[in-house]
Amino acid sequence: MATVALTAENFDEVTSQDGIVLVDFWASWCGPCVRFAPTYERSSEKHTEITFGKVDTEAQQELAAKFDIRSIPTIMAVRDGVIVFSQPGALPESALESLIDQVEKLDMDDVRKQLATSSAE
Repeated sequence: MATVALTAENFDEVTSQDGIVLVDFWASWCGPCVRFAPTYERSSEKHTEITFGKVDTEAQQELAAKFDIRSIPTIMAVRDGVIVFSQPGALPESALESLIDQVEKLDMDDVRKQLATSSAE
């Protein structure tokens, strides 16, 4: 599966679905972003059950601001509508694969319980 361009118009719709969505916040002028793109693309072809989205932070400034993106590339993982990971920096392919593996193994019932507990405090 190729990557999906995410915009303010489709972001919530795409990321609120069941399953895993990875989001790459990037810009064309960003060297590390450009170097990371082929790694991200290869991973999207290997993991067809995962949605791989890309947010062009130049074209989607309000979306970048909404998630307080201060450094690019930033990789975000969303599972079943819940943001479970967000970190700036281009990941080597092995780290991206490890991230995918960890997100796949998450117990989402446990994650939701933890979120409910932390938001109640």
